[in-house]
Amino acid sequence: DTAEKPSVTSLRVVFENIEGCSPKCLYMLIESISGLARDDDFTVEVISEINVAVATFTKRIDTTAFVNKCSRNKKLKEFRVTARLLELTQSIKAEGVPASVSTGEITAYFGSAQNGGGPVADVQLFPEEKSAIITFCDDKGKV
Repeated sequence: DTAEKPSVTSLRVVFENIEGCSPKCLYMLIESISGLARDDDFTVEVISEINVAVATFTKRIDTTAFVNKCSRNKKLKEFRVTARLLELTQSIKAEGVPASVSTGEITAYFGSAQNGGGPVADVQLFPEEKSAIITFCDDKGKV
């Protein structure tokens, strides 16, 4: 018998095709669908260059049920906005990393809970791209 790892659902939801929906309207729709309050229970990061917004729920909710409600929401359908769970990951890409930064400095920064990080398993530096790939030991609550 092998013990199964409990499944973890992302507390982040990606909204795609948001170009026709203002951020203010999106906030109100999320509040209406979730029953939660902006700033107290969730935050939204708008990435206008790719017409995407990411809602991060700070209050634990059933994000799968929330995404299902979004798919049936009349207003989101009118705007052609789609919602999906953001996949959990163990790796992130940091951009704008100065060439002088060492793997030890990256590990210390992203390993710090104060910075929203956790135990770092590996760091790959790409000085020519001014970036780094940071791999964490698990996928819980990374930056």
